Amino acid sequence: MNNKYFLPKDGGLKTESTPRDILRRYERMRTRVYENEYQGVQYVADVIVKAIRNYNEVFLPNEIYEDQQPFVLGLTTGRTPLGLYRELVRRYEAGEVSFRNVAVYSLDEFYPIAPTEPQSRNFRIHEEFLKHIDILPENIHILKGTSSETDVSHYCESYDKKLRKIHLMIIGLGEDGQVGFNESGSYIKSRTRLVQLTHSTRLIQSKAFFGMENTPRMAITMGLDTIMRADRIVMMAWGEEKSQIIRRVVEGEISDQVPATYLQEHSNIELVVDENAASRLTRVETPWLVGPCEWTPRFIRKAVVWLCREVQKPILKLTYKDYIEHSLGELLEIMSYDQINIRVFNDLQHTITGWPGGKPNADDSTRPVSATPHPKRVLIFSPHPDDDVVAMGGTFMRLVEQGHEVHVAYQTSGSFGVQDDVVLQSIDMGREMGLGDRVAEVRALIASKQAGFPEPQPLSAIKAAIRRAEARAAVRTFGLDPDSCSHFLNLPFYETGTVKKNPLTEADVTPIVALLREIKPHQIYAAGDLVDPHGTHRTCTEALLEALELTAEEAWREECHLWLYRGAWTEWELSLVDMAVPLSPDELIKKRHAIYRHLSQKDALSFGEEDVREFWQRAEERNQLTAHQYDSLGLPEYQAIEVFVKMF
Repeated sequence: MNNKYFLPKDGGLKTESTPRDILRRYERMRTRVYENEYQGVQYVADVIVKAIRNYNEVFLPNEIYEDQQPFVLGLTTGRTPLGLYRELVRRYEAGEVSFRNVAVYSLDEFYPIAPTEPQSRNFRIHEEFLKHIDILPENIHILKGTSSETDVSHYCESYDKKLRKIHLMIIGLGEDGQVGFNESGSYIKSRTRLVQLTHSTRLIQSKAFFGMENTPRMAITMGLDTIMRADRIVMMAWGEEKSQIIRRVVEGEISDQVPATYLQEHSNIELVVDENAASRLTRVETPWLVGPCEWTPRFIRKAVVWLCREVQKPILKLTYKDYIEHSLGELLEIMSYDQINIRVFNDLQHTITGWPGGKPNADDSTRPVSATPHPKRVLIFSPHPDDDVVAMGGTFMRLVEQGHEVHVAYQTSGSFGVQDDVVLQSIDMGREMGLGDRVAEVRALIASKQAGFPEPQPLSAIKAAIRRAEARAAVRTFGLDPDSCSHFLNLPFYETGTVKKNPLTEADVTPIVALLREIKPHQIYAAGDLVDPHGTHRTCTEALLEALELTAEEAWREECHLWLYRGAWTEWELSLVDMAVPLSPDELIKKRHAIYRHLSQKDALSFGEEDVREFWQRAEERNQLTAHQYDSLGLPEYQAIEVFVKMF
């Protein structure tokens, strides 16, 4: 299924009438920005297929080139290219491309690791791509993590010598600006070699290895000099989590602390990103610094909020000089600075409401939610069994207290987030309460686990039951009956027993469609995360949007509106906010107590995360920071605020 989730565009650079050199004047690397990952993947697949065809048209028809070497394709590994691999397989199966005259060389591999281990780059590239196409075995050159310590240096040297020519190199971009496993400090003349992985890289990779203790400390990687040999390089990056590093790579100075910046010096390189990954580029984040803009009301708000932060003033204290000195003179051609200030102040003030379901018998002309109908049927979609209370617990309790019919749909079981010792504690508790002794059975299940392979299904079932009980306890704290308001969908894409999840299919959408038709909600709340280290939130939102598309013509949809919250990792920019729900100190504590009900998530650091705060701490600090931002703009001061974006 194609990506359906992207935020609507509202104002920005006038790209059609502005010369390209002006649009990209801050950029030191040619960058293509696509609406979503799917469109970016289509472009990169086009580049690969066209390059293979052009190569074959030149050499294959002529007998004189009988001994001509195959087209050499360098391939990245990891999560970034998975969509590309699927698209290339689809094109091969459709007869659009053949790989019989293609030789592939892989970018990197963990060390030591066997090629049969699921976390191995070798294993992944075969499973995701090579086993599905017509490439000849002798043309597959994948770095091996099985060389002995005494032989690995010689192996790396021979691999590098074999790779004399790369026609096209496809690479990804690491969170810290790595290329392959070329970590910070890598030398521009480095070649294929064994490297020590940084703590940060190992932490990111640890979720695939089920913990840091199982994560390799070393890896083999092509060097920067090896990569720079390529005739052409295409670098890909998807998702808002890459936005900060992309800005450094594209607009920053060359530095060995960000190895990808060295690629600025390649004569034929381009970076392909989606809009989320490009969100921190100057032409996207502060386009008024670049060229002429289309000034919509929402875009004006974005510029004014930015200006307030730059000059550290509230909205109503901004001056003509502030606008002029910060490249916003074009905006003053539309209206005076004091008119702008008042409009934006009122605009933000009207986002604030203590009635997220609408205030009955009230003038709703400037409120974010209509007064009617009242009460409303509300359906909250929670990717994991705790996202409802972590992300919008205060709004949740307001909706219940104000008399609305509130339902929660837990889209996945969340079983992967339960640690084994929590299972043992729960089973031991049952034994101590006289509910049966299954301790030995569960110990045996845990002992039978193999890192990288699916978890035993009976163990996953126990973990899912723990998460369900916690979710039911949390909604009870808000006064709801979990038997009637809690809906556990257990979407199939998640139920793999491993970190790697399945692609979204019709089986994930069907139960959502059925629930929507059963409840016929007036309001839907869902996760709008663009930053999500595990990808589950985004997949759940994609499934919901697919279901909403299938029900678009049904009568209940006329009064239905979709509101997006964000999870534990980040918050909406104020320029995007459509509704802000303030929380009192007591309400913030009540929200915290609901989060506490998710005991299996307490004191647990997720694989691949450096943030050691518990979820209630993240939520409170985020909500309090949002309140502080409103206050700094000159708006009322609250203890905390939850914010939402209206999708439709």
